Parts: sequence; structure tokens; C-alpha cells
Amino acid sequence: MKKNKVWVYWCCQIGGWLAYGLSMLLYSFTSNQSFTKIKYGRLATSIVFGFLFTLLLRYFILKTKLKPPLTPKNWWSLLGMVLTTAFLYSVGNSAFVEWIHLYNPEVKISVEQRTLYNFISDGPIIFAWSSFYFLWQYIEINTNSEVDKVRLESLVKDLELKTIKSHINPHFIFNALNSIRALVDENPEMARSAITQLSNILRSSMQAESLELAPMLREIEIVKDYLALEKIRFEDRLCIEYNVDENTLNHLVPPMMLQTLVENALKHGIGKLKAGGLVKISSVFAHQQHIISVQNTGVINEHGNSDGFGVVSTQNRLNLLYGKEAQFELREIENNLVEAKVCIPI
Repeated sequence: MKKNKVWVYWCCQIGGWLAYGLSMLLYSFTSNQSFTKIKYGRLATSIVFGFLFTLLLRYFILKTKLKPPLTPKNWWSLLGMVLTTAFLYSVGNSAFVEWIHLYNPEVKISVEQRTLYNFISDGPIIFAWSSFYFLWQYIEINTNSEVDKVRLESLVKDLELKTIKSHINPHFIFNALNSIRALVDENPEMARSAITQLSNILRSSMQAESLELAPMLREIEIVKDYLALEKIRFEDRLCIEYNVDENTLNHLVPPMMLQTLVENALKHGIGKLKAGGLVKISSVFAHQQHIISVQNTGVINEHGNSDGFGVVSTQNRLNLLYGKEAQFELREIENNLVEAKVCIPI
């Protein structure tokens, strides 16, 4: 994709300046103006210097990361950069013409006058080039945004379908209902609470399809309902800890992402240990990022939680929503723990 963009740029750059030269020749012929060797040489000089100085302008635009949408401050920076390029283009063009004596000695003017003339007559070409360049950038960004939006909607829908399927699959329903049935006689109040928790999980799964981002508070509540149900099944084998900064509860995060990571921790971690273990959920602000982590007792299984649907879908969603500004990491840490950590920009 990147190679295609570079190829398109070079085609436009070369083709654009050649088209400018041809248009000047066509204008001269149609207006019955004579084109001497000096005029041909001056036109060729203008094209070559324009080509080189717009390359230089593009280099500094990329170096300073002046990409749309531009802030007011960046607009002023861009204007200064374009004016400087236009001035240097005029100076370089005039100096070269003077150096190779590409002028009529009978009507020779000073370098300063020629520079001013070039700046007035040819400077707008640099502005036109800048306008076309940024118009292309805007079109490309909007096109990529639409493509990313479609991909994100498709991924979220796929995640939603898989999440609902995992919640409604016979094993989950069977285990949940068995746990609730066992509580009906011995603890009716807990049974009613478990039914409510199961209902909340299923309803949240259905609603996630229409959401691109959701408050962290909502995601924590879903996970608490899920773990409360699993606690009935695992009993003392499952220990749960929360380290949630209240300041993070209103921050928007991808819906059902935390739920997916917790399910991954139980499926590939606690569920495979006879003695059970710990699931610790953390949500804090640090280093201008919202750091969400799910730790569980166990090790990374090469054919399980390291490349399963939960890990892959989380990474893909973060890439589409935040690009390189978000990170996801799955690693083993001390005390026989596996940590899935997500870092989202604030």
C-alpha cells in the first residue's frame, strides 16, 4: 500500500510539472507569441527548479508532520513554509539564469528585479502545488477513514456474534442454569441475583453491536456479573481482585473488550488449573494513557491464549480505533501470572 502511494506521488509530481510546461507552450502558440531559445531555456529552468523545490517542500512537510486536519498554528507554519519555498525557488531560478547567462543582454535586468518578477509570476505555482498536495492528503484521509470505518463495523459485528455465541453456547447456559438450580432451594435470594446477572450479560452482548465505544463503568459492571456467575461454579477455586481507579470509569473504551479478556483468562488460565487461581482486573491512568490489565494465574499456552480469538480481535480493534497510539501486550509476569494489558490514549 505504501509503495503504491509513493508511485502515485512520483507520477503526479513528474506528470504535473510536464503538464505545466506543455500548457505554457500551448499558451504561447495559441497567443502567437514567439518562443526563442532563451524562453525555452527559462521554461526548462522553471520546471526543473519547481520540481526540485517542491520535493524539498514535501520533505519538510513530512518531517514536521503537517498532515490534515491542520490546527490554526499548523496553518501558519505551512504558510511560512510555502512562502519560504516560493522565495528560495525564485532566488535559485534567478541565480541560475544569471550564472549561465540565459537572458537577452540588450534587455538585461538585475538579479533582484528578476527574483521579484519570478516570485510574483512563478510563486503562485508553488501555492497551487501545495493546494493540490493537501487536497490529495484530505481525500486520502477521508477515503482511509471510510475504509477503516467499514472494517471496524465488520470486526465489531463479528466480535459481537462470536461473543453472543460464546454466551449462549450450551456449556455456558448449562453451567449457569445448573448453578442457579442448585441455589433455588438453599439460597433463593442468590438464585434470583444470579438470574439477573445472567440476563444482564446477555442484554449487554446484544446492545454492544450498536456501540463503537462505551464507558469503562459499563464494562466493569458486565465483568462483575460474569465473574459472579463463574464464582458460583468455581467456588473457592476462583479468587477475584479489582484495582479500578474511579477516574477511569467515565473513559470510553471498546465495548466487550474487557469481557473478552476476562473470558480468555478463565478459559485458558483458571479453567485448566485444578487448584484454580486469581483473576485481577486493573484500570488506571498513567503516562497519558488508560491502562487496562487482566491478570490470571497460569502460563501462556502456545496453542491457546496467545493467538486465540480474544487476543486477535482485541489487537485488531485497537489498531482500527487508535492506530499506533494504542498498545496490546500478552505476557507472563512474576508469581506464575499471565497479564493481558491494553494501553489506550486519554
